[in-house]
Amino acid sequence: METKTTTFYTLAFYNIENLFDIYDDELTRDDDFLPNAEKRWTIKRYKNKLRKLGFVISEIGKKQSNTHPAIVGLAEVENAEVIKDLISSKHLAEIDYGFVHYDSPDERGIDVALLYDKNRFKVAHSKNYSIELFNEKEETDYTRDILLVSGLFEGLELHIIVNHWPSRRNGSGETDHKRMTASKKVVEIISNIKKKNAEAKVIVMGDFNDDPTNESVEHLVKSHGLFNPMETLISNDRGTTSYNKEWNLFDQFMFTHNLFERKKGNLRYVDANIFDEDFLKLYDGKYKGTPYRTYVGKRYKGGYSDHFPVYLTLKIKR
Repeated sequence: METKTTTFYTLAFYNIENLFDIYDDELTRDDDFLPNAEKRWTIKRYKNKLRKLGFVISEIGKKQSNTHPAIVGLAEVENAEVIKDLISSKHLAEIDYGFVHYDSPDERGIDVALLYDKNRFKVAHSKNYSIELFNEKEETDYTRDILLVSGLFEGLELHIIVNHWPSRRNGSGETDHKRMTASKKVVEIISNIKKKNAEAKVIVMGDFNDDPTNESVEHLVKSHGLFNPMETLISNDRGTTSYNKEWNLFDQFMFTHNLFERKKGNLRYVDANIFDEDFLKLYDGKYKGTPYRTYVGKRYKGGYSDHFPVYLTLKIKR
């Protein structure tokens, strides 16, 4: 008698707040993250952050899938070496994670990357896409690239687009156009994927520096009829990052509607959530409940990140 099995999987995204090594890169503005800098970014602090981040990643979605995430998008990694250090850290060393990473032209030297369990996902193709931005002087304004990784997830075609859109550092109104430019680039990337396969399954993940209700995100969702499960999660007392006691849900997933198909053997969406366990939060003070950060300004706090991770639960019924 044939038995039916359903396997659950976790896909995660995590902005890990400035994962820099302790060495000076002359091509980027990484001077804050050196042992002799004001922040005193030492090897001990670096290894402590690696261990803590590794533990978080190993736990994301474990209650749903009973195992580590199959895929993890990352934001704010300095280079390939810090990713290697992360996946060989205490809590991740026994997981067979590979990764995809490209150095981007971002002035601070931070990039996006994708971790993947080699037993679940086979990479067929990857590419990084630059976003053309200009400042008031018509000079190029460098930012993080967008990463596309295409391959087979448990034998099924899947395309993943990892993002870290331009920040709101000079105010959201002053920088809205930058995120809209990024949004249009993702629309273009998905269009190119669909030209080759109109039924392609696409998952967009990242730190968009905009909420689900902002124009840049809504433009992306509407352009390709995507589903954004994070729209129902944002509230006054919950999000992925907090500024001046107000929550934002900048970290999101969006995906094509064919992840709702009920066909046997299909990859199918189950749920999405914020991984905001208590150990990731400040436990007292006026910012109680917000992310337990590595730094606040130049002050070392020894926490995890200024963002909570987010995750999707998917399943395959065979």
